[in-house]
Amino acid sequence: MVQLFKLPYDRVSPKDKDSFAYTTLVKRWPTILTGVINTVTNINHELHSSSSPDAQAQIEEGKQIVAKISAMKHEMGRNTPLPLIEDDGEGNVQCYNEEIETFPEEERGWSKVNWLFAECYVYRRLRSFFAVTQHWKIFDPFFQSKADTYRSSSGAIIHLAKALNAMVEQKDLLDRSDEPGSPLEIAFMEMIQADLWGNATDLSLLVDLKYEDLQKLQAVGAAAQAEQAKLILRNDLDKAWAHIKSLKNGRVDIVMDNAGFELYTDFIFADFLISCTPFVSEIVFHGKAIPWFVSDVLPYDFTWAIDSLLDRDFFASASTPPTAEDTENLVTLASRWKSHLASGKFRLSVPTDTPLGLAQTDSLGGFWTTQYAYQDLPEAAPQVLAELQKADLVVFKGDLNYRKLIGDAWWPTTTPFDEALGPLAGKITLLSLRTNKADTIAGLAEGIAERLDKEDASWRVSGKYAVVSFSSRK
Repeated sequence: MVQLFKLPYDRVSPKDKDSFAYTTLVKRWPTILTGVINTVTNINHELHSSSSPDAQAQIEEGKQIVAKISAMKHEMGRNTPLPLIEDDGEGNVQCYNEEIETFPEEERGWSKVNWLFAECYVYRRLRSFFAVTQHWKIFDPFFQSKADTYRSSSGAIIHLAKALNAMVEQKDLLDRSDEPGSPLEIAFMEMIQADLWGNATDLSLLVDLKYEDLQKLQAVGAAAQAEQAKLILRNDLDKAWAHIKSLKNGRVDIVMDNAGFELYTDFIFADFLISCTPFVSEIVFHGKAIPWFVSDVLPYDFTWAIDSLLDRDFFASASTPPTAEDTENLVTLASRWKSHLASGKFRLSVPTDTPLGLAQTDSLGGFWTTQYAYQDLPEAAPQVLAELQKADLVVFKGDLNYRKLIGDAWWPTTTPFDEALGPLAGKITLLSLRTNKADTIAGLAEGIAERLDKEDASWRVSGKYAVVSFSSRK
């Protein structure tokens, strides 16, 4: 049993009916689970006309999956105690079950347990429903929604492809001086802000975010980036740039969040560092071992995102279909990324053909789908920490990674970021790129939270605002 870091403040919980955790329990989780039920049911319907000898067996397994998901939804509505996850032969069962058993009996209900644990538990338990089957074992119930959203982002994808390709072609013209405002610095700020706001396409939140909002947040022009920078409530981008400029043949790790457009912006930023700066020579990407928080990156998503850019028909049905010139830009971009993969400049931390669910708790693939906060990383997965310490910078993408970095606790908003990192502080040099989609936050200057509470009551959770937080290794 891992000795967990003792937080000085309570974790966010659905007990607080004004919290986003409560909204998640009563609205978002049931909506997401209903979507999975519909996906499985639709496939079962199609299988009825299949001539495959395994069709009937798959249909029966699909019915069992639907029944189990429906039962979990019922539990949520009735606030029953969280049951233990069944042993499905895959990783990260024991860590969840051991922690459940530490909760007092009266605190095990869905509306009582802390949100970080419960939300991770939902996706790990959901995985177990598929893992114990024969015909659905490698099925990702969220893949189609990830693919559809990727396709719908074609306008921003094409814009960024043209911008980066032009930059790579003219990289020798970029002034690499240390003077503030140099062309290379401006380009860095453009690319990293595109990566920051790429998180706007978090599919687990699409039940609340309108499509036109996504289009606005995906704007990639210089003027739009300047406006978006005003919405970064803590902005350590200058510190990050100063650190990157100090590197020579550096390694940058990216702990990824969402597939689709956000993964695309991860690739854009990584390619910029490799192709346009003299500071970085290797990017290591860390993904998830199981379908996770709807849209997170699996090994298959990683390679599929690049291959789709080479598929000249993939965006043909998009609302903004590419021209012939656009398509050539996408092919040029994806071909360069394929080259980076072949040379080792881009690397996924696990083999790209890693099967779903087989990674263990303390492995590079497995740790990210445990319930542990990253404050517990030194104790829970020292091997993972040792690998991250090989990097000159570790970039944590998105809201869940931020929640895990600071334990999803009700920190006073002016708590220093390093203090909120707990035992992880000083162990690695890290940069968190987070659009705000949950209640927890730390590291803000005095008065910011109070001002926003008056101006925009949803500022903590709407995705409109962001924080960029840097911490150095000691």
